[in-house]
Amino acid sequence: MPFCDYDGTPHAYTRTDCGAATRRQVAGIQKEAAMGTNGGATIMLRVGLDATYLARLQQEFPDVHFPLALDHDAVMAALPTADAIVGGGSLTPEMLERAPNVRWVAATSAGVEGLLPALKEREGITLTNFSGIAAPNIAEHVLMLMFAFARGARVLVRQQEQHQWITDDVPLSTFELGGQTLGIVGMGAIGEKLARKAHGIGMRVLGIQRHPAAKPKYLAELLAPDDLPQVLTECDHLALCLPLTPATKYTIDRDELAHMKRTAYLYNIGRGALVNQDALIVALRGGVIAGAGLDVTTPEPLPPDSPLWEMPNVLVTGHTAASSPHYWERGIELLVDNIRRFLAGDELRDTVDTSAGY
Repeated sequence: MPFCDYDGTPHAYTRTDCGAATRRQVAGIQKEAAMGTNGGATIMLRVGLDATYLARLQQEFPDVHFPLALDHDAVMAALPTADAIVGGGSLTPEMLERAPNVRWVAATSAGVEGLLPALKEREGITLTNFSGIAAPNIAEHVLMLMFAFARGARVLVRQQEQHQWITDDVPLSTFELGGQTLGIVGMGAIGEKLARKAHGIGMRVLGIQRHPAAKPKYLAELLAPDDLPQVLTECDHLALCLPLTPATKYTIDRDELAHMKRTAYLYNIGRGALVNQDALIVALRGGVIAGAGLDVTTPEPLPPDSPLWEMPNVLVTGHTAASSPHYWERGIELLVDNIRRFLAGDELRDTVDTSAGY
């Protein structure tokens, strides 16, 4: 059982799972943690950690108080004494007004857009995220979508569900990824992992980075955002690995879709609003592009009457790309290291530029 934020808000690179079992499981450890506090820092947990990980925190930091706050009342009660907040998909100015001592907010996902508005109004708080924790599995998720299109998986699954062997009269379109071009918009941790894996199966990879630096060997080209039109015309597959900020909203709109090859596929594992979904639906219906693999949509959950569900050239995976049994195995190491740094007054890892949004 991984974790959940108290308000149940789905986040990029996480799946929420916070039932009564989690609360009972951690109750004993949480009580011991509170009783063992000797005037140390208070780090409020808005995330339902597995008991093993909660025990790890108390073992590493026996003088730190870790109050568990998984509902609104518990959060509001714990804020006045909190020095740091771990987890939670959103913050309000009213919440921060009740937390005069908070100096660090640690998102347990990569996306932080629900935290930024309130934090921009309050100086002196460092924001960190879990950038890179889910990168290995999200990269594999994108590859899964690509392979599904390449091998006609949707047709094959339908035949299996109908107990029907595939025959020559069943249309099955296939292609090979090797030798094709993948464009990756956003060369952060996820984009880097995806680029390495795609290069490993023989794809030509083009990367777009806000501030291009030295080009790594696994990229054919590393380009700036202004070069997106060039990438659109060259790539057979385009993956959006971006955070949602005012600058990245509708990165793919009607004009961008029109620049893509008619045989190209679009993949979105960032946030739904990176794509103008209405324009995408029109493009998919009109054959402007070949298909789309969408882990994120607008809104979420995607309404049952959305045409995207029924389109034969669309795969919708319901914001599951971050799901991995290893998420918190990696995440707890980052959290422990940052708590140690926070207590020592050292620079934290994976800090977020609140003005840029990532």
